[in-house]
Amino acid sequence: MTQFSDDRGAELRELFFDSAQDQLQSLNDEALKLEKCPGDSETVRSIRRIVHTLKGDAAASGFHELSELAHELEDALALETAAAHSSLAEIAFQAADIFGEMLAAYRSQGKLPSTTSLRRKVAELAGAPKAKKSRSRKSQPSSPAQTVWTEYEKLAAEGARDQGRQVYDVRVVIDPQCAMPIAARQLVLKALAGLGDVLGSRPEANSTESAKQLRLLVASDKLADALAAKCRIPTVTTQVQVEAVELPGPKAGAKAKPVPPPPAAEKTETKLEAPTDPGSVSGNASSLHDDENAAKKSAVTSENTLRVDPERIDTVLNLVGELIIGKSMLQQALNEFARRFPKDAFRGRFADAMAFQSRVLNDLQRSVMKVRMVPVEQLFRRFPRMVRDVARQCNKDVELVLSGENTDLDKGLLDGIAEPLTHLVRNAVGHGIEPSDERVRAGKPAQGTIRLDAYHQGNQVVVEISDDGRGIDVQKVRSRAVERGLLSADDAAKLPDASILDLIFRPGFSTADEITEVSGRGVGLDVVQNVLHRLKGTVQVENRPGQGTTFRLRLPLTLAIIKALLFRVEQRLYAIPLNAVAEIARARESDLHRVDNREVLQLRNQVLPIIRLGQRPTLTDPRLVKIFVLVMRLGERKFGLLVSALDGEEELVIKPLDDHTVETDLVSGASILGDGRVVLILNLGAIVDRFSKPSQTKDGTEPGLLASHAARQPASSPEVQP
Repeated sequence: MTQFSDDRGAELRELFFDSAQDQLQSLNDEALKLEKCPGDSETVRSIRRIVHTLKGDAAASGFHELSELAHELEDALALETAAAHSSLAEIAFQAADIFGEMLAAYRSQGKLPSTTSLRRKVAELAGAPKAKKSRSRKSQPSSPAQTVWTEYEKLAAEGARDQGRQVYDVRVVIDPQCAMPIAARQLVLKALAGLGDVLGSRPEANSTESAKQLRLLVASDKLADALAAKCRIPTVTTQVQVEAVELPGPKAGAKAKPVPPPPAAEKTETKLEAPTDPGSVSGNASSLHDDENAAKKSAVTSENTLRVDPERIDTVLNLVGELIIGKSMLQQALNEFARRFPKDAFRGRFADAMAFQSRVLNDLQRSVMKVRMVPVEQLFRRFPRMVRDVARQCNKDVELVLSGENTDLDKGLLDGIAEPLTHLVRNAVGHGIEPSDERVRAGKPAQGTIRLDAYHQGNQVVVEISDDGRGIDVQKVRSRAVERGLLSADDAAKLPDASILDLIFRPGFSTADEITEVSGRGVGLDVVQNVLHRLKGTVQVENRPGQGTTFRLRLPLTLAIIKALLFRVEQRLYAIPLNAVAEIARARESDLHRVDNREVLQLRNQVLPIIRLGQRPTLTDPRLVKIFVLVMRLGERKFGLLVSALDGEEELVIKPLDDHTVETDLVSGASILGDGRVVLILNLGAIVDRFSKPSQTKDGTEPGLLASHAARQPASSPEVQP
C-alpha cells in the first residue's frame, strides 16, 4: 500500500492543531462547569469524550506522547468513582494546560513539557489496579450500537431494489495499528465507489468511532465477495463482512436480480425486520427501524465546512476592492459622457448597465465580507478560565458574565483586540474588584462580577468590559500624574475628571501601590489604546466611584472598504469614515469663540469643542468667511472638525501606507478615486489625541493639525492636490 506523502501528513497535522485548540477550549469550559457542580456525571462524560477525541486525533497525526497521556486520563475518567473525586476539576484544568503546552511543542518542534505531575494525579484518580483493568478492557474492540437507518436511506434502498440492484450491509473494522485511522474511512468509501452507491454510513463522518469501524448501506450490481475484496485494504482494515439485505414488499412489476450465494465467511442472508445484536460486530441481521429520534441522531451529515486560508479570502477581498475602484472610474466616465452628450440615446442604456453592475458588485462585496465575519464568542470563551485563574491568584471571588457572543466581527479585528481585551479583563480582576471582606463592608455581594458584552451600533461593533468594583480613584490619578511630572499641580486641579481619566492610557502609568504578577507595572492600558488606534477604533472609560468601571471599545465592522466623506483643507483632499459624522453644520469664523485657549462653537444648546485642521485665515473679515463644521462622535464625546469645503461621499478601498510615505499618525491610509486622484484617510483617534495636547505658535494661536503636519512633511512626501 502506498503511504501518505509528507504534504498530506503535514496537512493532517495542521488540521489536528486547529481542531485540538477547540477541544482544549471545550475541556476548559467543561472543567469550569464541573468546578461549579462537583460530581456531575454528565459533565464528567463530556470531559471523557473530549479527551477521547484528542487521543484518537493525536494518534492519527503521529503524536504518540499526547495520545498515551490522553489514554491514561480517559481510562481514569471511565471509572465509576472518578466523578466523586474532589480534585477532578483541578486535574482537568491541569490536563488542558499540559495538552496545550504539548501542542505548542509539537508545532514548534521543541521540547515536550514534563507530564510527571499530571500522570501522578491521574494515577491517584484511577488507582493502579483499576487503571490496568480498564486498559485491558479498552484493548478489546468495541462493539457497535444498533444501527438505525433513516427514512430517506430506506427509500433509497427500496429504489435501488426496484432498479434490480442488490442492497448490502457492509461492516468494516479499522486496523487498530493503522497510522491514519481518520483517513481510513475515505479509503474504504473510495474503494466501494467503483462498485456501487453508498446509501448510508455509520458512524457519522465527524465521529471518533468512525476511526474504529464502519457500517455501510451499499447498492450494487456486483457480488458480495467482490465488495468484500475491495474493502480488504492491508494495514487499514482487519475484518470485513458483507450481508445481503432483504427488503420487505417489493413493488409490483419490479424485477430483482438473483444474488448468487456468497462464501459462508463473507455473506449471510438477512432481513430488514430482524434487529442487529448490539453486542457483536458480526451480527447476522440488518435493521431499518422507523424510530424518528434514533434516525435523527444517526443520520449521515455531509462535510459542509470548508477550511480556507485567510490569505485567500484577503486576496478575493482585494480584488473586490479593485473592482470598486473600477466602478468609480466607470461612473466618472459615464458622468462625463452625460455632460457632453445629454441627449444621446445610449446614455440611458449605459446608466442601466452601470446600475446593474453596482448592485451585483455590492452583493459580492457583502458576501465576501460575511466570509470574514466570525462571532465574538470565539474570543469570549477563553476568558472564563482566565478570570478563574487570576481571581484565585489574587484571592478574590469573581464571576464572569458573557453576553452578545453571537455578534459578528471581522476576523482580523477579532484577532487584533484579543490582547487589549486580555489586559482589560486582568485589570478588572486585579484593580477593579475588591476582596470579599471589603465588598461586604461596602454593602456589596461578596462575589464580584465582570461583564463582557458585544453589540452592533450603526456601522460599528461595541465591546464592553465592566465590573462592579471600587471604580477608579480620580484623585489618586491626579496625584500620581503630578508625581510623575505629567501635569503641574495647577493644571491637575483645573482639568475635569474625564481628562484626568485619559491619563491612565499613558505609557508606564499605574496607580497600583505594589507590583504583583497581575498588575502594577504600568504596562497594559497604553497597549489597549495603541492597538485600538491601529484598528481605527476608540476606547472610552466610564467611571462610577464605588460602583465600578466600564471600558468601551468601538471598532469598525471592517478595515478594507468604507463609506467615506470627502472634504478639503487648504485645497488638499482628505476623507473620514462616514459613520463617524453625526451631522454637518455651516458657520462663520466670527461664530467661533475661545474658552481656556480652545476654540468652541455654540451649536444649538451645546458648546462644541472645535479642532481646526487648517490654518486660521488672516487679513479677512471673520464675518465673511464661511466654514463647514463636521460634528464627529468618538465614543461618548462630540467635537467639530473645521474644513474648507465638502467634496461628496465615496466608497473607498483603504490602502495602507508605510512610514516612509507619510510621517504622521494622523493619516491611517489612502485610497484612489475613479478619476485617479489620491485621497488620504484621517485617523480620528490620533487627531483627538493630538488635539488634547495643543501646541502654540509664536502669536499664541493654535495651528491647524494638518497644516502643521504639512509644514513638517519632507519634500519627497506626496502632496495631495485637487
